[in-house]
This record gives sequence, structure tokens and C-alpha cells, in this order.
Amino acid sequence: MLTCVMSSVRHFTPAKPLDRQIAITTPPRRDSLIMAERSMQNAKDATQAFGTKQQEPLASSKDDHSKPGITFAAQDTLPKLPIPDLEATMKRYLASLDPLQTAREHADSERAVNEFLQTTGPDLQAKLKAYSQGQGSYIEQFWYDSYLNYDNPVVLNLNPFFLLEDDPTPARNNQVTRAASLVISALSFVRAVRKEELPPDTLRGQPLCMYQYSRLFGTARIPTENGCQIGQDPGSKHVVVLCRGQFYWFDVLDDNSDLIMTERDVSVNLQVIVNDAEQTPIYEAAKGALGVLSTENRKIWSSLRDVLGKDEGSNNSDCLNIVDSALFILCLDYTEPINTPQLCENMLCGTSEIQKGVQVGTCTNRWYDKLQIIVCKNGSAGINFEHTGVDGHTVLRFASDLYTDTILRFARTINGQAPSLWASSSPDPSKRDPKSFGDVNTTPHKLEWDMGPELTTALRFAETRLADLIQQNEFQTLEFAAYGKTFMTSSGFSPDAFVQMAFQAAYYGLYGRME
Repeated sequence: MLTCVMSSVRHFTPAKPLDRQIAITTPPRRDSLIMAERSMQNAKDATQAFGTKQQEPLASSKDDHSKPGITFAAQDTLPKLPIPDLEATMKRYLASLDPLQTAREHADSERAVNEFLQTTGPDLQAKLKAYSQGQGSYIEQFWYDSYLNYDNPVVLNLNPFFLLEDDPTPARNNQVTRAASLVISALSFVRAVRKEELPPDTLRGQPLCMYQYSRLFGTARIPTENGCQIGQDPGSKHVVVLCRGQFYWFDVLDDNSDLIMTERDVSVNLQVIVNDAEQTPIYEAAKGALGVLSTENRKIWSSLRDVLGKDEGSNNSDCLNIVDSALFILCLDYTEPINTPQLCENMLCGTSEIQKGVQVGTCTNRWYDKLQIIVCKNGSAGINFEHTGVDGHTVLRFASDLYTDTILRFARTINGQAPSLWASSSPDPSKRDPKSFGDVNTTPHKLEWDMGPELTTALRFAETRLADLIQQNEFQTLEFAAYGKTFMTSSGFSPDAFVQMAFQAAYYGLYGRME
């Protein structure tokens, strides 16, 4: 299992009710009369669940699933990652250096390896073997250390992205329709993971570890003075929507992780949010676009989070809790990228655009400490994700299933016999009695941040630094069709290693040296 906390998870203060509620001008939905405001106690329960216990970063073999569904059915049979033989590792190390070094450099490396094998190497190998006895994997802790102790901004440095294909039905490629469809598919994926209905990944017929999927949602990277931590609310049931730098939230799941909203319900909420966000002039909205602070150096961001939480008379701590504990962030951008490089830039770091001295680009409409689904005004969509707790293949599966499910669900509106991506016994929210939803609130709420002078100044500095960082990069895409993963693997190569060697060869061809 993948559990990703280096020390104790930060405990978040209980949320207080936020009294700003968006007025919905559309006719009330069937459940509007019985959906009460979230109570104080339920607000406490929702936010206290985020990081309330000490977790071990490598406790992959310690979570008890006494009655696993199909998702985790093979967990107990997975082999433990073996520690390679020290001498064999040193031989492979020298072999990998050989084509990159001169004869003199390689001789120096051989001497260093021999000295290592005769002095500290065996002792370190013995300590590693002893350490691994109590761990699910001997390497994961070091992986987390490398990510969570990274102090530079995560945007453009750590957070990867995926670009989704457009919806094949042109009429569905408007922002609200596309976003609502993706949200419902994402929630169906969440439900499948939590109910253990997600079919497991396999490689050459062998099952793979699936616990990363349980760490994909309701998680956040939390900066501290001594590195970052990963916290999670495993019972999270709300989403946060960012639109023009403004924050909104509403519940989407019940306590059983079943959906409580249809695609039309979500569309109504998103349209209400877009309409509300447009009421605030973009120059005014930019003054409170707090998401840009998540692009700062991690120690700076840690100190600013402390500033957000120090004023007991403000809503800032409550707002921060709601964002941290959300299932994921939905970013609704007002821009319409017209080509692939523009799309990739928008999904990776957002756009930088200064008007009248104010940053109005999409770079401030982000929260880089969480999983983000990004949808542009023209319906183009992508995913940007915090990389510490999940590998690329985990999010690739999520992105692939997300897109596939949107197509299959639309097909079922035409042909009710069209297949489903996940077999599920969960009830259709459109056919449920709203009383069965429990104490939830499907009405969108706006998060109001109290922007004191210190935060206002910090926000301006963060915008300036982010704009400079974006301007230092150029964005182009290469769609290579000559061959792909199948050719690489059939030739005995790892695709990652193959591409890295291509980079090295190109660099050597340009500069005559290896780096």
C-alpha cells in the first residue's frame, strides 16, 4: 500500500459554518427543500477527518482489508521488492557509466567502486536489509523524502499533467457540460475505488499493487518548516471549484461514497458558479486569487498558511480546511487555447497575462497541492496532479477511465444497453429518495478569504515570481507517430529509459557532451 507521510500528519482545526451561500436563480431542484445547511458538528467531522492520525509512510502491508473486493484482492499475494545484490549493482553501475566516460574517468570510477566494496558498502547493504524487514518496500521512504523535502515551487518542477481528448460529440464541448460530465465520471471512479469495484491493474497478466488509488482523492500536500507532509480525508465527499481565482464548494457524495447528484445537477451548480464568478470584475477577483500562493517556495507557503490560520476571527482556517480535504479541485478557466502547445501550457502551469498591472492569466486559477481537473471555456480539458503519493501510471489509468466513462455514459442516454465501465450496485442518484442522502449540502458555497495586508502583499509577490517562472519557459509539443510503447517493449526496452536515452542522444548531438 502507498501511505505517504514522513512524520505526523498535520491536524486541521474544525471548520465553522460558512454563511455566504450563492443565490440560485434557477428553479429549485427536487431535493432543495430538504437539503439543510451543513451543521456545525458535521463540519467538524468533515474537516477533522483530514489527517487525524499518525500514519506510517510505508505501511503498504499493514492496512487491514479483511474482506477485499476485486480492487485489492491480490494485495496479499504481491511479491516484496527484493534488494539487489551489492556486487551485481556495482557492475551494472559501471556498465551504465562506460559509454558516458573517457577511459581515464572510467578507471577512476572503477577504483571508487572497488574501494566502496571493500569499506562502507557491505555495512550499508546490511543496514538496508535490516531496515527493509519492517517495511513494505525498502525504497518508498527514500522516494517520499526526495519529493517532500523538495523546497522549490512544485509548479513546472514536480507536478505533471495529462491532456484529455475533446469529447467526440461537438455539442458537449462547452465548458459547463464537459466539466459536469468529467466530474460525474471522476466521482464514479472514486466510488469504484472506495467500494473496491475497480478492476485491478495487471502487467503481463500479473496483478499490480492498487493502494495508490486510495491515495488519489481527498489528499493534499501540506508545507511545513521541515518539509512537506501528505494528509488525507478518506471520507471526503465534497469538491472545490475554482473559477476566475474564486473558490466554491458543494457536496457530491453521501457517507457511503454513493453519488447524490446527477450530471444535470452538477451542470446547474457549475453554471451558477460561473455566473457568480463573472459578477466580480477580474481585476477585483485577482486581489483574492489565493491559489497562486501554492506556487511559492514551500517554506514561504508554509509561513503563509500559518498567517492564514492565526486570525481566530476570520474564516481563513475553515476555508483552508475545506480546500485541503476536498476530493479534488475543478478549475474552470475562461481562456480558449487554440492549439496543442497552448493547451499543454495551460494544463502544466496556466497562462500569464498582465492587464493594467494585474495578473489575469489562468496561472492564478489553480491549487497545486491537490489533484486538479482543468476545463477551458471551449471544453478542452486536462489533469494536473500532485506527484508524491501517486505514480504516473495510476493517474494515467484515472485519466483513461475518466474519458472512457464520459463516452459510455453519453452512449447509454441513447442506448440503455450500452456497457458500463465499472460494475456497481450503487443506486442511481436520480432515482433515490433525497432523504437517503443524509446531512449533505448540494448548494454551492463561496469561500470568502480575509485578505489582510500581509496576505495581499504576499499574493502580489507570488504572482510576480510565477509570471517570471512561466516566461522562462517555452512550450512546444511533439506528436511522434513512427513508433511507440509497443515497439520499445517488444525490443526489450523500458519506455522511460528509451525516452531518457533519446534526450541524452539529442543533447549530445547539440552540445557534444553528456549531462
